[in-house]
Amino acid sequence: MKFRTIVRKGGVPDQTRSLEAPSRFAVYEQIQKEGGMVVELTEEKTYFKIPEWLNITFGTGVKRSEVIRTAKNLSTMLSAGLSISRALSVIERQSSNKRLKEIVIGLSETIKNGSSFHEALTAYPKVFPEIFVAMARSGEESGSLAESLTIVALQMERSEELIRKIKGAMIYPTIVIIAVCIVGILMLIYVVPTLTSTFTSLGVQVPLATRMIVALSDFMVNNLLLVLSAIIASLVGGIVFTRSRVGSKMVLASALHLPVINELIRETYTARASRTLSSLLSSGVPVLEALSITKEVVHAQAFAEVVEEAQEHVKKGEPLSTSFSEHTKLYPILMSDMLAVGEETGKVAEMLKQIAEFYEEDVSQKTKDLSTIIEPVLMLLIGTFVGFFAVSMIAPIYSLSSAI
Repeated sequence: MKFRTIVRKGGVPDQTRSLEAPSRFAVYEQIQKEGGMVVELTEEKTYFKIPEWLNITFGTGVKRSEVIRTAKNLSTMLSAGLSISRALSVIERQSSNKRLKEIVIGLSETIKNGSSFHEALTAYPKVFPEIFVAMARSGEESGSLAESLTIVALQMERSEELIRKIKGAMIYPTIVIIAVCIVGILMLIYVVPTLTSTFTSLGVQVPLATRMIVALSDFMVNNLLLVLSAIIASLVGGIVFTRSRVGSKMVLASALHLPVINELIRETYTARASRTLSSLLSSGVPVLEALSITKEVVHAQAFAEVVEEAQEHVKKGEPLSTSFSEHTKLYPILMSDMLAVGEETGKVAEMLKQIAEFYEEDVSQKTKDLSTIIEPVLMLLIGTFVGFFAVSMIAPIYSLSSAI
């Protein structure tokens, strides 16, 4: 593996070097033996880099729950008086995740070489998000790292819980729809041709609906490979499209026009933005930097643009609530009103926390209600599908038996 590193040696200006080494730890060890200190370390990529929107990753080897647990454990040990190096050593011994062990060792080595904790975290951006790094830096600068880690752990935990509830509400309908599609395809390939041959041999005149199903069945049987390829291509294309900037914006815009779903989306992003901003501000992160990080955490372009606009308002000396009050179709009126009250009383972080808690609870309740609503709708759709298929294929058989 090839690494690009910035090395510091005594009073000599920092030098940029490229090194071949089996791992990051080997680079640290080599530089340390030479009497230097690693200021920055990045792995050089030798392959062609595909666009970010097309880059589908499959995880980092460390679950978000493990990152949250690490933050909590670090906070507890730091509060008990342990040094950061010793606390990391304890976490490394306790962890059963090989990848997390490697990361913790890397953090410990970087800190021993003179870097701060938040600087060490920047070497693992896919594991420790920007909000984690920012709050760690704020905690180190203010001497309250343990408190900052507690806050970021809570923020990440609430965010994960919110996402988990929404995904949980969508699992049942997704499984049912996939099952119905698979059964429908199998029936078109194996069942319909048998009935079609019967109709043909008996010379039965079939209705339009039956002819449509028979035509679709014939096409699938004669072009099975093409159909399967089209299904796979559609799935992959759909994933790539929804990950692209234009695609994600179109999907979000469409979802915001759906009944029930639109309120769920608005409140989910409002809760995420409020929780993130509250956590950052309560940890002492400057408001402009906090808004910049919140914009990245919110991620959805339409909602992130409002946060970016709020950042511009604050730069001009205008209230934080101004931008949110101008976009009530995305962020509910309650958010801008409570933000305005928070600015008047000097308790913005507390107000944002209350907003987050309110909408997190509301989203939790609405996901339960959504599951209740989806069940009868799915049953109705499945019944319609089964009924159409049954009537289309049974009607000719019934006509034949009546003629006899």
